[in-house]
Amino acid sequence: KEEAARKKAEEEAAAAAAENAKQKEEDDAAEDWEADDGEEAMDWEAAAEVDSEEEREKERAKKEEEEKKKKEAEEAERRKAEEEAKKAEDEERKRLEEDEKSSGRKGKKGKGKKGKKPKDTRELRSPICCILGHVDTGKTKLLDKMRSTNVQDREAGGITQQIGATYFPMSNIEKATTELVASTGKNLNAKLPGLLMIDTPGHESFTNLRARGSNLCDIAILVVDLMHGLEPQTLESIRLLKERKTPFVVALNKVDRLFEWDSIPNGPIRDSLKKQKPHVKQEFESRCNQAIAEFAKEAELNTVLYYKNKDPKEWVSLVPTSAHTGEGIPDLLWLLVKMTQNFMRDKIAVSYTDLQCTVLEVKKVEGLGTTIDVVLVNGILHEGDTIVVCGLQGPIVTTIRALLTPPPMKEIRVKSEYVHHKEIKAAMGVKITANGLENAVAGTQLLVCGPNDDIEDLKDDSMADLASILSRIDPSGQGVYVQASTLGSLEALLQFLEDMKVPVSGLAIGPVHKKDVMKAAVMREHREEYAVILAFDVQANAEAKQMANEMGVTIFTADIIYHLFDMVTKYFEDVRAKRRAEAAPRAVFPCILKILPEFIFNKRSPIVVGVEIVEGILRKGTPLCIPDKKPILDIGAVTSIEFEHKEKNEAKKGEQVCIKIEQNRGNQIILLGRHFDISQNMVSRLSRESIKLLKENFKEELDKDDWKLVVKLKKVFEIYGSSN
Repeated sequence: KEEAARKKAEEEAAAAAAENAKQKEEDDAAEDWEADDGEEAMDWEAAAEVDSEEEREKERAKKEEEEKKKKEAEEAERRKAEEEAKKAEDEERKRLEEDEKSSGRKGKKGKGKKGKKPKDTRELRSPICCILGHVDTGKTKLLDKMRSTNVQDREAGGITQQIGATYFPMSNIEKATTELVASTGKNLNAKLPGLLMIDTPGHESFTNLRARGSNLCDIAILVVDLMHGLEPQTLESIRLLKERKTPFVVALNKVDRLFEWDSIPNGPIRDSLKKQKPHVKQEFESRCNQAIAEFAKEAELNTVLYYKNKDPKEWVSLVPTSAHTGEGIPDLLWLLVKMTQNFMRDKIAVSYTDLQCTVLEVKKVEGLGTTIDVVLVNGILHEGDTIVVCGLQGPIVTTIRALLTPPPMKEIRVKSEYVHHKEIKAAMGVKITANGLENAVAGTQLLVCGPNDDIEDLKDDSMADLASILSRIDPSGQGVYVQASTLGSLEALLQFLEDMKVPVSGLAIGPVHKKDVMKAAVMREHREEYAVILAFDVQANAEAKQMANEMGVTIFTADIIYHLFDMVTKYFEDVRAKRRAEAAPRAVFPCILKILPEFIFNKRSPIVVGVEIVEGILRKGTPLCIPDKKPILDIGAVTSIEFEHKEKNEAKKGEQVCIKIEQNRGNQIILLGRHFDISQNMVSRLSRESIKLLKENFKEELDKDDWKLVVKLKKVFEIYGSSN
C-alpha cells in the first residue's frame, strides 16, 4: 500500500512537472509572438512616419512653387495694368494737346483734329456778360457807348440803380470790330449768336442773383478807373468773382483823361496809342504798371494788357478803354467773343431741356398791364407756356400771353416798340405779359410747367427763396419795416440790419403805400425808434408820405444801398445817444469808495472828502450809502468830482479824487464822524431799475469786473430775480 501510494505521488509530481514545463513553453512562445508583434508594429509605424515626412516635404515644395508662380503672375498683371494706365494717360494728354492746337487754329484752313468736330457741331447760346465795379468808374457810360456804337445815341441815364439787359447781335459786334480786325489781321470767326450784357448797379444784386443759383453771369467786365486804381468796391467785386469762379476781363476806363490824349472815336486802343505823344505814352505805361502792381498786391491777381497776354487762362486781360470816346470798345467786344467761344464752350452750349430763367423786375407798362422783365439763361420759352413765379402772397401760376423783346442794341426798360415772338431761345432779356403778375417778386426763379411736371412741387420750389427771407423777421414782432425793389437787394439790406443787430418786423417788395406806413406806425406803441421804413430803390407815393408825417413814421429812401446804410447807421446812433442821455440821470454805475482820512474838507452837508475808487466806476449823480449800517444809511448824491482842481465826469478803479456829496432837502442831516465812520466804505445805491438801464444803454461801458460788482451789490441790497 505504501509502495502504491509512493508511486502514485511520484506519477502526480511528474505530471505536474510536465504540465509546468508545457505552460512555460506556451508562455515563452506567447512572449515571442508579442515581441514579434511589437517589433513589427514599430517597423510599420517608423515606415509610416518616414512616408508622411516625405509627403509633407513634397507638399511643402509644391505649395512654395504654386505661391511663387502666383506672385509672378500678379506682378506681371500689375506691370501690365501700369503700362496700360500710362499708355491711356499719354493718349489723353496727346488728345488734349491736339484739341488745344486745333482750337488755337481758328480761321485756318484744313481738316482739323477729330476732337474738334463735336465741339463745332454744338449750338452755342449768347453768353451773359455782367458789368461791375466801383461807383463812378463809368460802368453805365461804357455800356451806353457800346450800345450807341452802331445805333443812334439815346438819352442817358435810363439805368441808374436797376439791373438792365441789352442784347448785342453778332452782326453789330462784327461791324464794331471791323477796324480792329483790319489793323491786327485777327479775324473774329464768331460762332455765337451775340452777347447779352447785364448792367449791375452794385455787387449786392450781383451776389444775390448769383446766390439764387441761376448762374446769371458767364463772364464779367470789371471796370476800373485808370486814374484812381483799385477802390473798395472793386476789391469786393474781385472777391465775389473769385468766389463764384467767374472768368472776367478788366476794362481800364478813362484813358481819355490822360493829359493831352489825342483820341480816335470808337477806334482800336493800339491805333490810338501809336499816335500819342511820347509823354502821354509814358504816363499811360506808368499808370498801367501801377494798376498791375495794385492787382498783384491787393487782389493777388496776375494781370497784363490783353494784346500781350500769352496765357489767358492764367493771366487776367486788361483792356484800356474810354467810355466818352469809345476807344478800346472794339477790343473789349473782340476779347469777350474770343474768350467765351474758345474757353467756355461747355458752359454756353445750348440746353433746351434745362430751363433757367430769372425775374429781374416787375413793372406796369401802359397798354400791357403788369409785366415781368426776365433773363432767359438757358432753355426755350413759348407763348402759351404755363409758368410758376414766386409771389408775395403765395406762388403765382399763369400763362404767358406775349413774349416781347426790345429791338437789338436797346436796353430792356428803355421805352421803344417791342418785338413780338412765338418762342425765344437763350440767352435773352425778355418782357413777359401774363395775368396776375402784380405780386411777383423780382430776383426769383421763373419755372415752366411741362407735361410731366407736378404743379404743386413747382409751387414749393418757387417759394423757397422767399421763405428763407421771411424767416429773418423777428418773432417778437418788434423791429423796423424794410422795402426794396428786388429780392436780391432786400436780402442785402436784411444782412446789413442783421450785422447791426437791428430787428425787422416786416418787409415788402415794391413802392411804399399807405398800408406799409400803418404797419410801421404800430411800433410807436412798443419802441418809438423802430417806427421807420427803410426803402431801397423804391419810391413812397404822396399819400404814404402824408400819412407818415401824420403818424410820426420816418421813411428813409435811397437809390444807392450804401447811402441807405449810412442813413440807417446815423439814425440808430442818434437814437442810442438820445436814449443814453435820457437814461443817464437814473442809471447808477456800481462803485465802492474808500474815504481818505487826510483829505476830509467838510463833514456836514455838502460833505467834501477825498476818496479812492476801490472797485467800479464813479459818475456824477451817483447816490451813495453805507451798507454796513442797518438799516442802510443813505448819504446823498455825488454832485462834483475833481482831480487836481479840474472837474471830471467820472473816475475809475484805482483813481483818487475829491467829491462833493449833497443831501436831499427835508432829510435828516448826515454828519461824517457821527452817523458813519471814515473806516466804513461808501457804496453806490443800486436798484432794479438802474441795473436794467445799465444793461440797455451802457452795457459796453462796463467791463467784466464791473458786472461782477453789480452781482455782488445785488446781494447786498437784496435785489433778487432778473433785472430785464
